[in-house]
This record gives sequence, C-alpha cells and structure tokens, in this order.
Amino acid sequence: MDRKEALTKSYTILGAGRSGIGIAIYLKNHGANVFLSEALPKEKLLFFDEDMLRNNGVEYEYGGHSEKVYENEIVIKSPGIPLEAEIIKNLQNRGKKIIGEVEIASIFCDAPVIAITGTNGKTTTTVLTGEIFKNAGINTKVCGNVGLAFSEVLDDISNKSIVVLETSSFQLESTESFKPGVAVIINITPDHIDWHGSFENYVTSKLKINKNQNSGDTIAINYDDETLQGLISQLNGRVCIFSLKGSEIRTKAVAGTYLENGKIFYFDNEKGINEEIIETEEIFIRGRHNIYNSSGAIIASKAFGLENEVIVETLRNFKGVEHRIEPVRTIDGVTYYNDSKATNYDSTYVALESFTEGIVLIMGGKKGDDNFDKVKEFIDKRVLKIFAIGQSKDVIAEYFSKSKEVEKCETLEEAVQKARKFAKPGNVVLFSPAYKSFDMFDNFEHRGEEFKKFVNKL
Repeated sequence: MDRKEALTKSYTILGAGRSGIGIAIYLKNHGANVFLSEALPKEKLLFFDEDMLRNNGVEYEYGGHSEKVYENEIVIKSPGIPLEAEIIKNLQNRGKKIIGEVEIASIFCDAPVIAITGTNGKTTTTVLTGEIFKNAGINTKVCGNVGLAFSEVLDDISNKSIVVLETSSFQLESTESFKPGVAVIINITPDHIDWHGSFENYVTSKLKINKNQNSGDTIAINYDDETLQGLISQLNGRVCIFSLKGSEIRTKAVAGTYLENGKIFYFDNEKGINEEIIETEEIFIRGRHNIYNSSGAIIASKAFGLENEVIVETLRNFKGVEHRIEPVRTIDGVTYYNDSKATNYDSTYVALESFTEGIVLIMGGKKGDDNFDKVKEFIDKRVLKIFAIGQSKDVIAEYFSKSKEVEKCETLEEAVQKARKFAKPGNVVLFSPAYKSFDMFDNFEHRGEEFKKFVNKL
C-alpha cells in the first residue's frame, strides 16, 4: 500500500496511548477518515487530551468499544493489545485488516530509518545512535518505543533527516511491509513469553525487523548472542556483526566491530577497512553490555558514512538513559543507582556485572519468570544484602536466603530507607528489580521516579 492509497482508506484506531493518538491526528490531518476507540476509562489514560482530538477533528470514544469500530477498512491496534484479545479476534472474523502504528507510519516516512530492537539494551542503543547523528549535524528524530511515537515526527522530517526508531516485539509483531534501511538487533533472550506464547514466536516477532530488507539494506546483529548467531544464514540484506571476541570474527561477515586489547575496531572487508574506533575505557557508560550497545551504534553510524571523530566524541560524553543504571545521588560515600528499566533477570545480570563488589541490592516486582540461576553467581560474589519488594519478594527470599541475607519490605520507600542504614562507604545501592512494575506502579518509569524521589528524601 502506497501513500496515496493509504489516504483513501478508513481507519479504526484501537488504543488511545501515545502512538494511537499520534497516528489518529496524523491521518486525519492528511485527509483520511479515522475513528479512535479506547477500552479504558478516561481517567486511566496518560496521554488522552480531548481538546487536542477535537481541535484536529478526530472522532473518538473511551470506556469501551462500540459497534463503530467495525465500520472502517483497516484497524491500527495499540502494541499493548495482544493479537489474542477478544476485540482483535472479532475484527479478524469480520475480515478486517489489522496492523500497528509502526507499519502505517513507515508508509509516510520520508527519512531513512534506523530500527533498533533487542530484549535488553535497545533504548540505550537507540538514544546513543540518535545522539551520534545529532552531533553530526543531521536532523534526527529518536522515537518509537522511547519518547515520541513514530507518527509524531512524520511532519518534521525530510529525506535529509534520520529517524532512529526503537521497536519492541509488540510493535514488530503487527508489521507487514516495514523495511528499515538499517536494522540493529542487540540480543534475543526469553522475554514476554506469556504474551507471545513461546520463545519461537517471540524470536519471529523480533526478526520482522529484517523480513523485508534487501541487498541495499544493512542488518547488524550481536554475534556473541547464541540465538542470533544461529539465525545469521536466514537474514536478508548486508549482514554486519558486532562481537567482544577478537579479530578472528572478521571472517564471519562483510563488516562489523570486534574487541581486541581493550579497543573496539571497525572492519569492512569489502572496502579493505580495519580501524580502531575507541578504547572501551573511554566510553562514559559503564559495563560490558554497553560495549555491545556502543558497537551497534557504531555500525549504524558507519552505514551512513559518519566520521569516526563524531562517533568517538559522542561515546566519550553520552551519559546513558534514564532508569538504566542511572546514578542518582551519593550520600556518605554510598552511591545510589536507579535501574528500574531492568524488568527481567537478563537486565539485572548486566547491572550486577557493572559493579565488582559491595552491592546492596533492591529487587522485586510483579510475579513473572524467576530466572534465579542467571544472577546467582553475581549475587553470591558481589551482593552484600538483598531488600526484596513486590509480589515476588517471597520467592526471592526463599531462593536467595540460602546463601545471602534477604529482608522483605512492604514498600519501595521502606527498602530504600533500610538500604541507607545498612550500606557502608564505598558500597553501592542498586535498584535493579528483575521484574515488571505493574504490581505496585504504572510502569517502570513511574517506579524509577519513585525510587529517585525516595533517595533524594534521605
């Protein structure tokens, strides 16, 4: 479907979140017929603005889906609505075409797109890549699963701009023709299995980032990730790899990055390039995982011919993203870190890996996958004590109390206060939950803001 045809269609938009409102307004302002429908009551909607919808002529409803949702040709669903939801099944049974906001927004995007996904690290890599392009003097929009919705930037870009788009498995699941010029997959480990039904389905959703790419496009993958390495022969486009192994991996792809003697090197076998980019000690954001994130950003930047000087300067100065191993405050020699974005054990693993010892750990959240073995070695060697919160506090205490002191707390504020009393100068208090936030908070951002508020009250 091209742009001209797309604007002749009528659309039902399910979900009045940021992306739903964004695409509703964009399509309406460009001549399409749209109807926005939200199941939740108005008071539970974070981005709902009736005046803005009325001023843009968008017809809408909230508090439930009426029969009007069935009247239009195409349904654009929120990434938060599962394909197994009853409303989706009913729409499919009536023959309605169902897509996501990323799919329809990509049709109207004038700028080249760098799409970034992964189980962990995609937000940091997306924002870092955006900073590199901005520092190169390019009109750059960072959007998608971070910050603005894709549809919100469409009127502010041209073919000389760059869109750096974070894409989740939920967003990619509802794409059909989406075709980024550059795609980066940071890693794939089991996550959202309750949503996708199986790890295989989750992988399939992630790989849709590459489905429509061809020889003129670039796909960069983490070659040290077992799942991705096993899929390399199935990928479309110009396959690049990044790895923390040495120069021997240069034989595995046409281009990419590797780590040798504490330095990241970029190679392009077709162009005869093998050059040092930066020493890892110069990268401001700490941790092994951030070497992977930086490597993905380097490959995306080199795909557009950016100068090494701009890349290096950005890597030296980029301070990271909010809620990801974010330093909050140092009190009496103890530094507090907000890692609320750690919604699974893989994320908590990389947070623990970033500190050598003396960790006072606050963890816990909504009951989910208890992948204790993933972090057990780090907790045994580096963590002094665990303060457990949320629905998962009992299982955390049951498992880790065999080898580590664990104290259960009823609230996050209580955990922060008790961690303050326990920690000694030189320790770090790390809030890295390893679980999703919805048992006690609206989302991980809300959870992180609350943690910072409690720390700043100490």
